[in-house]
Amino acid sequence: MSPPAVLIHADQDLLAQAVAARLVTRIVDVQAARGSASVVLTGGGVGTAVLAALAATAARDAIDWAHLDLWWGDERFLPSGDPERNETGARAALLDHVGLDPARVHAMPASDGPDADPESAAERYAAELRAASRPEDHGPVPSFDVLMLGVGPDAHVASLFPEMPAVYDGRAVVAVRGAPKPPPTRISLTFPSLHAAREVWVLAAGKSKSTAVRLGLSEAGPVQVPVAGARGRQRTLFLLDRAAASELPPGIERIASP
Repeated sequence: MSPPAVLIHADQDLLAQAVAARLVTRIVDVQAARGSASVVLTGGGVGTAVLAALAATAARDAIDWAHLDLWWGDERFLPSGDPERNETGARAALLDHVGLDPARVHAMPASDGPDADPESAAERYAAELRAASRPEDHGPVPSFDVLMLGVGPDAHVASLFPEMPAVYDGRAVVAVRGAPKPPPTRISLTFPSLHAAREVWVLAAGKSKSTAVRLGLSEAGPVQVPVAGARGRQRTLFLLDRAAASELPPGIERIASP
């Protein structure tokens, strides 16, 4: 796994715009090299703001949207269209405004779908990931080009909460019950799936995230501090605003934006 690099932006708005620009560049470069790209989306305030910033920039037209696969790192097990689902926010912010191939938008199952429980839904999503993986991926999930993660004040990423069963699970996707943050029932990628990504981008804004960021950049264990286990195979970026970066540990290189 790659050691993290830290990039700091002045505030949340500039962070969202910078991440959107970085995402356009990454997708375009991958598509130029391989013809298609894959991105794992995250919800939350910053994740949705990035998608809205991408929708608002003319640079979005540089992306070949028909040859982009979109996945999710986690989802709330709620009915389709529920405002608390990450998919709902992503569609409103960006997905409904660009020419995506619907077959390449891999939303996690909803509670009003064919799965009676989150365990069955997690198995269904794992099967979809497995079907999309190629021999060169060397595992049950694709080698995502970019996997974006928000981080909670408790240092959780996706729906991997500290010391809960999911942080120990070696399957690709798991059901999460009793999450300390509502809603309590969720579906999440696990650490092995996060580590399959070529690049992992951890997004954080606000003073409330500063302690979690500090711990995530320390030698803390991922069971107690899940964000400390958020690492990509080739590159790991912590993309922060100044407030979230206010407690960085000593020795961390700080690359401030202009």
